[in-house]
Amino acid sequence: MPELHEKYRDGEPLSMLTAYDAPIARQVDRGGVDMILVGDTAGDNHLGYDDTIPVTMDEALSNTAAVDRAVEDAMVVADMPFGSYGQSMETSVDNAVRFLKEAGADAVKLETAPHGETTIEIIDRLTELGIPVQGHVGLTPQRMNQIGGGYIQGRNHSSSAAVDALVETAERLEAAGAFAVVLETVTEETGKAVTEAVDVPTIGIGAGRYVDGQVLVITDMLGLGGESFTLSKQYADLDSIISDAVETYVSEVDDGAFPAEENVYDPLEE
Repeated sequence: MPELHEKYRDGEPLSMLTAYDAPIARQVDRGGVDMILVGDTAGDNHLGYDDTIPVTMDEALSNTAAVDRAVEDAMVVADMPFGSYGQSMETSVDNAVRFLKEAGADAVKLETAPHGETTIEIIDRLTELGIPVQGHVGLTPQRMNQIGGGYIQGRNHSSSAAVDALVETAERLEAAGAFAVVLETVTEETGKAVTEAVDVPTIGIGAGRYVDGQVLVITDMLGLGGESFTLSKQYADLDSIISDAVETYVSEVDDGAFPAEENVYDPLEE
């Protein structure tokens, strides 16, 4: 946390990527990112669900623990899944504590709707207890059923009141103790307005250039099993690499090229 705040104070951009298992987390960590988000995006990018809603606490804890075991330097932030917070303060705190005590997370992330009184109260309580919390405003996927789709926040057809509500919510997250705020799928102007309004880092995903850091979903960034999105950038094409590797393996098994002599054990060797 001190290193994160030092980079922010020095005006250095912050980097964040998602990861859901140990092999990918190890490589992401070695690549030098500041934070790794064990996102509920595991639902549709790792666990085979249609979206983030079905992800359970047990699944989220397992993913987070796997990531934590592989990471040495980056801050590990655990996404609290849908239904794991909000019903009561006691349940919300208990579940947040589990991410730190059982899974080794350094912090948790909670999505917050505009004027999300309940979530803000929970964040205030968590930070009071010493649990670092990252806020999340803008497009909040856990509320997709409520908002009716992935609408970009802050466009011309949105009222200025809606933009003001995002700014106010970010300010209240800061006041509640959030150490950073994720801004998802908002116009660049909205991202800039929120960034200028708060004194904690803003981490954008589809929030433009005038934020303090960026986060991407690892499968989008690596070109692994998903469609491309405007908010993202594909830095590799693992789909093609994996497909070629599997096809070569199948071919070598079919024609007897694998296993070769160097792949078998000599019974005379100890």
